[in-house]
Amino acid sequence: MKHLIKYSGLMLLLLCACGGKDNKQVQEINNVPQVLNNGKTILFPNTSSIAFFKTEPIGSSVLSNNITAPAKVSATVMKSEEGASQNIILFENSDLAASYTQLIQHIININQIKNKNIRQKQIELERAKDLQAHGAATGKELLEAQTALSMEQAGLANERAAIIEHETKLKAGGFQPEVLKKAKAGTSFIICDIPENQISKIKKGDNCIVRFTAFPNEKFTGKIDAVADMIDQSARMVKLRISLNDTSGKLKAGMFATVSFGLSEGDFISVDKNSLVTVQAKNYVFVKKGTKYFERTEVTTGDQIGNRIVVYTGLTNGDAIAVQGVMQLKGLSFGY
Repeated sequence: MKHLIKYSGLMLLLLCACGGKDNKQVQEINNVPQVLNNGKTILFPNTSSIAFFKTEPIGSSVLSNNITAPAKVSATVMKSEEGASQNIILFENSDLAASYTQLIQHIININQIKNKNIRQKQIELERAKDLQAHGAATGKELLEAQTALSMEQAGLANERAAIIEHETKLKAGGFQPEVLKKAKAGTSFIICDIPENQISKIKKGDNCIVRFTAFPNEKFTGKIDAVADMIDQSARMVKLRISLNDTSGKLKAGMFATVSFGLSEGDFISVDKNSLVTVQAKNYVFVKKGTKYFERTEVTTGDQIGNRIVVYTGLTNGDAIAVQGVMQLKGLSFGY
């Protein structure tokens, strides 16, 4: 009898142990997510098992991108101590300095030729014509008067051609001649290069922050005066001219700087860069549907701005996408 009781108890323990093991296996099976619809849908058995996968709601928002560009003080404007009509401009580039100096001289020459020389020669020609009409001047004297006027007109054309040449050089360096001539003393001009693909985001009148190597603890506010008319064909860069007020005179031509632009990229839906997976050149995110499953969704993406990636198609405002556990979802969805 004692042996029978002992044997029965042992069998009961074995049955309980086997039952517990089976229950554990069933429980583990029940906790395994189901992958459906060729991997597009991942269904979890309960809300506790899906809780590991953190999500964020997405929506349209204005994205800003801060880009920086190396720069240099290309010119500073100083008042003439001799009271000249033109302020002194100190250029970092000696070729630009020469072009500007010659430009000013050619402008002076043109004014002299137009307002004095040509006018005088026209008066002399009219006088020679009148004298010849009355028999008081020879044909030679009339021809000499006509030649003198033609020479002054040719000189005027040469001066204008020289001005175009020097204007072209200044514009290639990022300067508009008229701006230089009207610049106030205490103005500093900063020249920087930005990539060609950023031109559409920059416009005249925008403010920017300028920091100088010589003054690391200070920042200056500059204004974009102009975007150059030419693009560097090899580097695909375009010059910007930035002006800032430096009444203290601490900035010197040739100083190095860094310019920062806060650019608005527009109103877009965007996702965290960690939420995106790429498989065979296609981009996907995992959108949470209801409380127990994710759906793999193909998206069309644009530029990365900071930690965000612009999404053009595939998502709508209010979608909740996975931002944590994305690689695990990718493995379940694609089988690796």
